[in-house]
Amino acid sequence: MKAKIRKMVVQIEETHQEMGKSVIPPTRKALAMVVIENPFANRYVENLDELIEIGDELGGLLGRKCVEALGIKPEQAQSYGKAAIVGEGGELEHAAAILHPKLGAPLRKAVQKGAALVPSSKKRGGMGTAIDVPLGHKDAAFVRSHFDAMEARITDAPRANEILVAVVVTDSGRPLARIGGLKLSEIKGEDGLR
Repeated sequence: MKAKIRKMVVQIEETHQEMGKSVIPPTRKALAMVVIENPFANRYVENLDELIEIGDELGGLLGRKCVEALGIKPEQAQSYGKAAIVGEGGELEHAAAILHPKLGAPLRKAVQKGAALVPSSKKRGGMGTAIDVPLGHKDAAFVRSHFDAMEARITDAPRANEILVAVVVTDSGRPLARIGGLKLSEIKGEDGLR
């Protein structure tokens, strides 16, 4: 593995009640995060291929960790998202190199299919910085019930020479979703939109 991982954290969030109403079954989100060394910290490098390859490794690893944490089959995953926080010795382009060119394909394999774009966010920050990982349905972007987010944060990361990379996978949409849009039963999953 090219990524030099210092730490990995996996969390599950379950919502059982919302506004005094039971959520049956509970909505569930899994968050998998790694803290890696930034090989380009404190220097400008034109070619970011090393980070692009690290993104390829991490997409599958983090996607699988989320699916395993939820205890589901890959095809049961419903939504996903990705995010990265670059320590102060790095630049936003380092996060983009990890998240965009290659992380998506192995993540899609880990959740089976994934016709829709993987929502993403990135920022620079120090230890304890939080980032919202945006979520959308993995096969159809117009499924409004799955527009959501989950906060990712590790208290001692990222250090100046590190990058925190996070992936979230769910087996459901928001609790008590009711604002319309495409329903799960209407998904075709052909173009990533519907």
